[in-house]
Amino acid sequence: MNKSQKAAIWDAVHRERLALAEDLEGLDQTQWDTPSLSEGWSVHDLLAHLIDAAKTTRSGFAWRMAQARFDFDADNEIGVQRERREVSQDTLAEWRRVAHYTATPPAPLSSRLVEAFVHGEDIRRPLGIAADYPIDHVVTALKLQRGTSVKMGGGKEIAQGRRLVATDADLDVGQGPQMRARSIDLLMMVSGRA
Repeated sequence: MNKSQKAAIWDAVHRERLALAEDLEGLDQTQWDTPSLSEGWSVHDLLAHLIDAAKTTRSGFAWRMAQARFDFDADNEIGVQRERREVSQDTLAEWRRVAHYTATPPAPLSSRLVEAFVHGEDIRRPLGIAADYPIDHVVTALKLQRGTSVKMGGGKEIAQGRRLVATDADLDVGQGPQMRARSIDLLMMVSGRA
């Protein structure tokens, strides 16, 4: 991946983070407590997870995983507790503060797109908020998810045996029963969402 491609990915991630912050401005406490599509986490919890992920560096990730005995779920829960403020507006202020960070765990850079889009939808869909995403970056995220094992946070096994056809992009991949949908919906499906 060249410098210009990296810059384009970070630009899309930063734009999405700020767009999500705008969408969450003015939520009432009931909305903050709404269950997200990430099982077991409210909208508030998931935003805390996103803050934690935005701050995670490659070296920090290795240290944290060792502390969590290499249990991804345990590490995620610790991160949510660390970053979730008592007052939801304080969590949102912290999200705005880290929106332009370029830290990343040891994963392909396009995994930042997966995180931004999938978790953005995990928050927006239960709240009834619609969003537009840059289709080319959604397709990049979808291709990464399709090739990454579920054990590593991807959806390779979910996509296996299915032909994915995007109705809003030039994407027709895989073999098997056809799944036709918008790119964002295919990305959500491959990421394990209904």
